[in-house]
Parts: sequence; C-alpha cells; structure tokens
Amino acid sequence: MRAQIQASPQPGARKLAVFLARPRNGCRQAAYQDVLDAPEGKVAEVMRGRLYLMPRPAQLHATAGAHLLIGLGAPFGTGRGGPGGWRILYEPEVHFGDAHGENILVPDLAGWRLERMPAPSQAAYFTVMPDWVCEVLSPSTRRRDLGVKRDIYVRAGIPHLWLVDPAAKSLETFALEKGEWRPLAQLAGDADVCQP
Repeated sequence: MRAQIQASPQPGARKLAVFLARPRNGCRQAAYQDVLDAPEGKVAEVMRGRLYLMPRPAQLHATAGAHLLIGLGAPFGTGRGGPGGWRILYEPEVHFGDAHGENILVPDLAGWRLERMPAPSQAAYFTVMPDWVCEVLSPSTRRRDLGVKRDIYVRAGIPHLWLVDPAAKSLETFALEKGEWRPLAQLAGDADVCQP
C-alpha cells in the first residue's frame, strides 16, 4: 500500500507521507536510512527487510519498562544490592545481520555482560548482541514481539528472553537451547522473580 503525497500546513506531515510512500515489499528492502528518516516521535525497526513504525509506548507499557529498569539496573547494572557485572539499557537500537538481511530492533530492555561490552561508544546503535532481551507486550506490538522478533533473537543467538505482559501482570522467561527457546518460568501477580 502506498500513501499519497499531499501538501499539509502541519510541519512534518509531508515528510510522514513521503516516508510511508516508499516501497515496502518486492521493490526494495528497508534499511538503516529508513530508520533515520522515520518521523519524529516514532520508534522505527527493520525486520526481515520490512520497516515497522510504532508510536512511543503507552503509559502502562512505559511504566512496566521503567520499573524493570529500576528493579534490574541497580543490582545488576551498578552492583547496588546485587552482583553487578551487567550493562542494562532501555530501548537500545541493536543491529542484527543474518541471511534475511539487516534487522534493526529496539528491544524494550537489553542487557550485556560487562566483559562483552566494557564501555559504551559514541555510536547511536549497538552491533554487539545482547546477552538478555526483554520485551514488554502491548496490543500494538504483541504479534511482532511473539513472532518475528523472537525468531530474530534466536538466529542472533541471544541466550535469554523475557516477555512481560503488564496488562496480565505476567512474566515468561526463556533460555536459548539448540536454536530454540526453552521455557523456564511463567510467573504472575506479585510472585518473586529469581530467573537467569
């Protein structure tokens, strides 16, 4: 489907129309330039050559992500009240290359062991694969998070995946084994979390 380009008195409206008019399937694969050209205020990802645009997270999604970052960041990121040894980031842009082309994903949270990423660089994105990713499920992203993104994480060899559903107040955790996600736990409500 192609959007029509129409002049608009609103700043940025024409850019959005031009952006949506670009070919998506068949003609050309989406690339990093498409992410750079995304309209302001949108999260842009490229999965299997297709561009996806999402609005900024809704309140429930953003609140869950913030609580996760606070809860995990201090003990694992800084070592306050925990073991440290990790770099935990909120919405990092990660570039994955595979047989399907370049994939550019923005997991809700991602973590790297410090020995694999001792210091952040000036780059706008990461090419070192995370050791752990966490997706916060929402109605607008659920299908991609449970489908194509999970598949890309498997092919990239990411060892651990967490899926948080703030509406259901649940957490599912997975470990990568022999190229497949092995379920580790399914927790709900106020259950204590002690997962790899």
